Amino acid sequence: MLLLRVNFLSYILVIDMFSRLIIAYEVWEIENAQYSQRLIRKATLSQGIAKKDKPLMLHSDNGSPIKAVTFQVTLEKLGIQSSFSRPKVSNDNPYSESLFKTMKYRALYPQKGFKDLTEAREWVLEFVDWYNHTHLHSGIKFITPYQRHYGLDIDIMRNRTETYKKAKAAHPERWSGEIRDWSLPEYVTLHPMKEEEVKKHLSQQNS
Repeated sequence: MLLLRVNFLSYILVIDMFSRLIIAYEVWEIENAQYSQRLIRKATLSQGIAKKDKPLMLHSDNGSPIKAVTFQVTLEKLGIQSSFSRPKVSNDNPYSESLFKTMKYRALYPQKGFKDLTEAREWVLEFVDWYNHTHLHSGIKFITPYQRHYGLDIDIMRNRTETYKKAKAAHPERWSGEIRDWSLPEYVTLHPMKEEEVKKHLSQQNS
């Protein structure tokens, strides 16, 4: 899971790194550890995540509400481990930064800001619905985060592969090589990792 905050109004959200789905979010006028605690509880409840399940990792920036003792205690109670972006490393939170860029470059993004908190929350509600259910995410081969998160991508990618195979069989002259690879990775990492490192980590998790 990743947590992102946006200044001026505080837009805090949790996204699933594997699927890019926005799990939970809130918009407030100030940053506050209490709001972050509320958000992480909302995220775990919405996904039915219990402490007895495999350990979760929450990666976030270095904001004071996230490092507050009360918030860290909440994570510990929920069985969630903390991970923080490294100081002076601009690309240490690539998934949330990518989401933020998508949000800012939307045609409907309010360049002049919001008149009040209510208007901001209404806009964010529409954005989250669009991002999760309509946005064809380039990072997951043009399916929606919702489809990836709930396993709908399996049939979608199988159908795409079959469609491409039929197209190549019908018009081989249009193809100079193999069809496009529509397979999706079984795992993702926050930072580039060697295949051996990933296998070792997964083995430790399953043992």
